[in-house]
Amino acid sequence: MAKNLILLPKPQKLTVNVGTVTLPDQQTIACDSADARLKQATARLQQVFARFASVNWSVVSGAEATDEGLTILLNTTVNKPQGYRLTVAPGGITLQAPDEAGAFYGMMTLSQLLQQFGADLPVVVIEDWPDFPNRGVMLDISRDKVPTMDTLYDLVDRLAGWKINQLQLYTEHTFAYSQHPDVWAKASPMTPDDIRALDAFCRERFIELVPNQNSFGHMHRWFEHEQYRPLAETDGGFTDPWGNWHESAFSLTPTNPDTIPFLDGLYADLLPNFTSRQFNVGCDETFDLGQGRSKALCEAKGVGRVYLDFLLEIYKLVKQRGLTMQFWGDIILHHPELVPELPKDVIALNWGYESSHNFEAECRVFADSGISFYVCPGTSSWTTIGGRTDNAIGNIRNAVEHGLKYGAIGVLNTDWGDWGHWQPYPVSFLGFAYGAALSWAYQPNVDMDIPAVLDAFAFEDKAGVMGKLAYDLGNTYQQSGVPVVNGSALFWAYHVPLDILTQTDVSGRFAYHRRMLAETNDLPGHLRDTLAYLDRVMQPLDRAQMARPDADLIVDEFRLAADLLRHGAKRLLLVAGDTTISKADLYAELEALQTRYRTIWLKRNRPGGLPESIGRMEAASAAYKS
Repeated sequence: MAKNLILLPKPQKLTVNVGTVTLPDQQTIACDSADARLKQATARLQQVFARFASVNWSVVSGAEATDEGLTILLNTTVNKPQGYRLTVAPGGITLQAPDEAGAFYGMMTLSQLLQQFGADLPVVVIEDWPDFPNRGVMLDISRDKVPTMDTLYDLVDRLAGWKINQLQLYTEHTFAYSQHPDVWAKASPMTPDDIRALDAFCRERFIELVPNQNSFGHMHRWFEHEQYRPLAETDGGFTDPWGNWHESAFSLTPTNPDTIPFLDGLYADLLPNFTSRQFNVGCDETFDLGQGRSKALCEAKGVGRVYLDFLLEIYKLVKQRGLTMQFWGDIILHHPELVPELPKDVIALNWGYESSHNFEAECRVFADSGISFYVCPGTSSWTTIGGRTDNAIGNIRNAVEHGLKYGAIGVLNTDWGDWGHWQPYPVSFLGFAYGAALSWAYQPNVDMDIPAVLDAFAFEDKAGVMGKLAYDLGNTYQQSGVPVVNGSALFWAYHVPLDILTQTDVSGRFAYHRRMLAETNDLPGHLRDTLAYLDRVMQPLDRAQMARPDADLIVDEFRLAADLLRHGAKRLLLVAGDTTISKADLYAELEALQTRYRTIWLKRNRPGGLPESIGRMEAASAAYKS
């Protein structure tokens, strides 16, 4: 039994002794804490005992504990914050923790033991504590998916069981600001009531819902509306650092005296709905700074100085509210000489999404300057459809390893939705699970059996199919032979116009993608291998035995992802001159895929962003008619 024991995360210390403990039908769950969150957690644990062990254990006060039941004690036996000691022995189950969070995490581990072994538990002693005090997930709700509340509740429950303790919802325009209805009118936004309900749900599960509102770059959704354009850095477009021209304004300008009052108004509307004492103000990728209204100022003072001065104005707004400011660290890292000037109570979010990202050098900059920081890898799900498994593993491992080395105070694992958020929800489970495991305990989990863990605690698949299927589908990106950074060629096949893909010499926005295709040896052969690979990966799907209530939907989601990847491969075969591929057939196929896409989207997400997301697919389909 012991050799089959799987935990997510695997604990720091696990001792498995000889024998098993058979749980009696009638016993007690006793907790000596009056904390309301632990009372709710013990009630949920009672349901876990009933579901997986078929025993009826009653919840009682600490004074009513019995010898052979579960006793939860808050004491100093364990001296590491958020840590716990769980003992399963013939004389009963004992959980000791120095604080309520530790007791909760011990209960999550016990729940996983019950889920695996039912009423016959292995005799174990688990001593456990986190490597990082802050372990977060950030979910993009601005490009273009705003999840339903049920989807968010499902995610929070899953993450809490994996010992995640922070959640952020990346926001550009998808909060229902009372003074700005034009901006969010078509987005099905999170409302104040939604946030307050989610905040309470998170608190009950020891998760801090950290507010997130981008406050400098990524404000283009606002500038679609005439009344906000005076706040923009440019009157029109801008050139990004890679030489690509973008048609619309992107960043707020620091030179308009109305900019800071505008942000102050947003914060006044947003922040009272959260109980968190932190706030992520974003401020990443201010690509157009200095190309418009602030050009003269940036020429006089330097772009880095102008950026920092504006960041410090935002910092004042956050401090006035008694909050700790988080911000994305990419721009200030381009000006490392300015990092020591940051206030010592900010938290820099050091992000990078390739497995080769230089986290070591960047972490060292913040550490040497005495600035608290998180490392922020990602699930590698966006702009892929099916994920990038090997990159996700390498990226998360790289970030966490160097975060530990240089004293990061947290990990924020990001799940973005660039270019329409085409990846289905469960595609991100692999990255969420591996990120949760490594941010809790790096060394015990770095070489974890990811498919087995996913089967046990993400997909709940008794047949052992879904974990490997998700893992392998996530490596489809490698089969095409096209080495696209931060995405998959099979995804970009839809988004780069066909007339550009077929050109042999092209400049402009998609020059990189065209060049990658042109430099790939035997592209048709790789694409045909991709189609065969997808067939092999998906073949076992019908054998899955998921116990989740949304099992049928997960099957549909993975089938859709695989079929979208197939179509992307066929689209590239068309570009490569394969005469067995016809535009008429591709048009009919993609029209059918759009119908499935709409149906599946609405199962987990609000309708607001769907027209824009599927509009990209419609444009790809229309190209077959030209």
